[in-house]
Amino acid sequence: MACCVLQITGLIFGGIGMVGTMAATVMPQWRVSAYIDGNIVVFETIWEGLWMDCISQLGRRLQCKFYDSVLALPPPLEAFRALMCMAMVLSIISFLMAIVGVKYTHRTKKDPQGISIFVLAAGVAFLLTAILVLIPVSWTGGSIIRDFYDPEVPIPLKRELGAALYVGWVSTALLITAGTMYCSF
Repeated sequence: MACCVLQITGLIFGGIGMVGTMAATVMPQWRVSAYIDGNIVVFETIWEGLWMDCISQLGRRLQCKFYDSVLALPPPLEAFRALMCMAMVLSIISFLMAIVGVKYTHRTKKDPQGISIFVLAAGVAFLLTAILVLIPVSWTGGSIIRDFYDPEVPIPLKRELGAALYVGWVSTALLITAGTMYCSF
């Protein structure tokens, strides 16, 4: 009975991690404009994501623009896009493998070796997905923090950590938890 509860808990964590991975990939709030001047009146908020930039004016009007050319993007951004897209696909595959593993664990006890291999594959896929999400999210967070404290970076170009990074880190934690749960079987 405890095995079934752990499998379903791992499935829930993996599902939430999958949704978080998808959300972090499409959210434009990877880098958010930082206001560190003495100016209290702020008219614009700038968001930079993997796919687009957005400007919010006075919190009422939001304008988003997709990046014009893939060739004009910096190489790290291209790599982060690729890693997050691979993470999305792998998270869906690992979630489906986990569903099949849980389903057949409850249905049949005839071939426990085949079932355990399937559940182990889902756990490894969850862990690999977590690594694929963790790399671009942490790299972006590190570069934002490094640029924020760099005195040579002009104040208007300084950015803060956006909501997508936090979603990515939470998704990574959930995917690692789900992966370790499935690998422990």
